[in-house]
Amino acid sequence: QLLNGIEHTKIGDFEVTEICWDNRKDIKKDGIFVCIEGETFDGHSAAKAMLKKGARAVVVEKDLGLKEQILVNDTREALAKLSSNWFSNPEKSLKLIGITGTNGKTTIATTIKKVLCKLGYKTGLIGTCDVEIGDEIWKGERSNPTTPEPYELFEIFRYMADGNCEYVVMEVSSQGLDQKRVSGLRYNVSAFTNLTQDHLDVHGTMENYYKAKKLLFDISDVAVINIDDNWGARLVNEVPCKTVSFSNKEKADYMASDIKLSVKGCEYKVADDEGIFDVYFGIPGEFNVSNSLGVIACCSQLGLATEKVVQVLKTTDGIAGRAEIVSFDTNYTIIRDYAHSPDAVEKILETMRECTNGRVVCLFGCGGNRDAKKRPLMAKAAAKYSDFCIVSSDNPRNEDPDEIIKEILVGFEGETTPYIAITDRREAIKWAIDNAQKDDIIAIVGKGHEDYQVLKNNVKIHFDEKEIVEEILNEINKKQS
Repeated sequence: QLLNGIEHTKIGDFEVTEICWDNRKDIKKDGIFVCIEGETFDGHSAAKAMLKKGARAVVVEKDLGLKEQILVNDTREALAKLSSNWFSNPEKSLKLIGITGTNGKTTIATTIKKVLCKLGYKTGLIGTCDVEIGDEIWKGERSNPTTPEPYELFEIFRYMADGNCEYVVMEVSSQGLDQKRVSGLRYNVSAFTNLTQDHLDVHGTMENYYKAKKLLFDISDVAVINIDDNWGARLVNEVPCKTVSFSNKEKADYMASDIKLSVKGCEYKVADDEGIFDVYFGIPGEFNVSNSLGVIACCSQLGLATEKVVQVLKTTDGIAGRAEIVSFDTNYTIIRDYAHSPDAVEKILETMRECTNGRVVCLFGCGGNRDAKKRPLMAKAAAKYSDFCIVSSDNPRNEDPDEIIKEILVGFEGETTPYIAITDRREAIKWAIDNAQKDDIIAIVGKGHEDYQVLKNNVKIHFDEKEIVEEILNEINKKQS
């Protein structure tokens, strides 16, 4: 039963107790081990050891000459199908909406989920911030922050199907696509936001990065594409499914006009086949005009009336860690945002520049064990729209945070924007607050909604920037009183 839909060599029937793909974990007696070849380790080399640990069979794509092997064409694809079969194919009772791109995935996915729920459809969400089933937060473990590994993904689908969800909106990462975590799925509607430099440590080139994103539209019925992005303008002509375009600037199926921006949000008119509608979206920035257009287009392709979607958008609140104001009762403003690519940093800071008569102060860093090429580019992006920059640690992981900062600082060469480097991120935030001036906007970017920091040896400590800002402000108020 588990092997239904998978081309494989035969093996005698037996009761399976679990599916395992991580050789570092113990396996139950009569479990099956799926051998996955990764960048640094090939699971096939652990096949014999896992059999000794108690596995009844190993799923392989290389003939190891073992009597207990099940030979398949592709073990990554097999893992996805095995996981679907293990949980009795829950995806078949769900309507799937996929969102991919470098920036904007979380905003679009989360907002679609909120709109669908407000219109009376119970909806699941699988994203960077959370896994949600209607109003309930998923409490299970996740090994990947955006697109879960197949077994976890289908476990979540099972929970959503049993919870009577009709729709599931999910962020689909380039790595998730490349690693075939969503193999076998079919999306009713999928959206492409944009493509800017990120994850080149994984994909090597922007072309490879693009091709990974493009895979989503091979398994989608409708592609909703941002044609203001150069890669999107190319993608709209290359996907095999029905395409629907949206744009702030060009003629498209969903077009924004008469755009008005403020620190509280964006207003514009949208035109589609149903007419012209006034839109308000309570998150600032022209890029959020684009994000909300993507929401409207996706919902329309699901059969929802644009007029109803626009009405609900007006009442939809903001999203944690996305241009989120975290300071109150001060004569300056502090926001936190998840921007962690050069393009995203430019966009959020450009938006803040349009919203203040004071300075824009940017506090940022770069993650360790991630694309090192973008580090100086992050400095260039921050310098472009900031009056002052504070360079600090992000999630250093197994790298020396001071060395990461040195690589970032190279990007300030030739720039006139003043900066300071403070490695300890809490101390950096405190410095920014202590030196704040009236009407400043202090943009703390990179971590957004994250409530942790990842240090050496993957040690994760609690680190919530919203809490930290509140603590520092409270300390200041106590001293002043």
